[in-house]
Amino acid sequence: MDYKDYYKILGVARGASTDDIKKAFRKLARKYHPDVNPGDKKAEERFKEINEAYEVLSDPDKRRKYDTLGPNWQEQFSPFAGAGTRRSYQYSGGRGVPFDFETNGTGFSDFFEALFGRSGVAGTRSSNMRRRAGENIDQPVEVTLHEAYVGGSRTFNIQSTEECPTCKGTGEVGNRVCPTCNGQGTVPRNKRIQVKIPAGVDNGSKIRVAGEGQPGIGGGPRGDLFLVISVKPDPRFERKGDDLYTDVQVELVKAMLGGEVPVPTPDGRRLVLTIPPETQNDRTFRLANKGMPHLRGDGSGNLYARMKVLLPMHLSSEERELFEKLARSRGVEVHP
Repeated sequence: MDYKDYYKILGVARGASTDDIKKAFRKLARKYHPDVNPGDKKAEERFKEINEAYEVLSDPDKRRKYDTLGPNWQEQFSPFAGAGTRRSYQYSGGRGVPFDFETNGTGFSDFFEALFGRSGVAGTRSSNMRRRAGENIDQPVEVTLHEAYVGGSRTFNIQSTEECPTCKGTGEVGNRVCPTCNGQGTVPRNKRIQVKIPAGVDNGSKIRVAGEGQPGIGGGPRGDLFLVISVKPDPRFERKGDDLYTDVQVELVKAMLGGEVPVPTPDGRRLVLTIPPETQNDRTFRLANKGMPHLRGDGSGNLYARMKVLLPMHLSSEERELFEKLARSRGVEVHP
């Protein structure tokens, strides 16, 4: 029995993810499917190898067993007995109990049967008819801070595929390659959908739209569409988690004497903040629960207003005299 490198058969690395293995299998299965290559024995054998490899590598337990034995599987199995159309192999690491497997044209290798038993072969046959859910689709979406703050809705034109209406996903019509989908079993589709964007989304947030992904296999359900959010920077606000920071300009006189100053919010409103006398430049005030809404849960973050004191310009003669008087009272030397 020759060692079968299932990773090499599917063209993937040994550390390949489940998704990578699935994608490689689907690509090769379409290429070597007997219906696409009628009468081609080599393609048929290749198709059997691809199915066998996928049956093992897509099953975590079987893959772990295969990876454990690896190229040294021949040292683990030795001939025990056999005659006619049956062969037996004795597992050297066990108690000497023989495993008997028929090799009468099942279409799967002795290596596969020795490793996983005939139930594995039956599993491969059934897996070809197994219903599989379609793949999910990630769609990047940019929103403004205003949309992230109050929520809203967006209309999207999405592109995916759907089951071919001519061949019903089989890829063939009358034992010939389907002319509509060229044997792929799917055709492109464009669809317009409206999606609600919840308040509080941030960079990397995902919005799930059920059933708008790729079509399933063998009648399986469609995958889902995930909108991957990125929030466009807003020059007025700095966001840290669910907290917002904004600069608020305040006149020097009001900073010295105290008073009310307006604080903007992302939704266009202006909150009234009362600052105390002698408020210093860069002093920060917290407006509780006026920040970004919590995406999961009630409440909101905080809004922090940093005071930016504005120095007066273009002083009148009277104003200059007042400042000179203030300087003299505080012992500050003033040059003309």
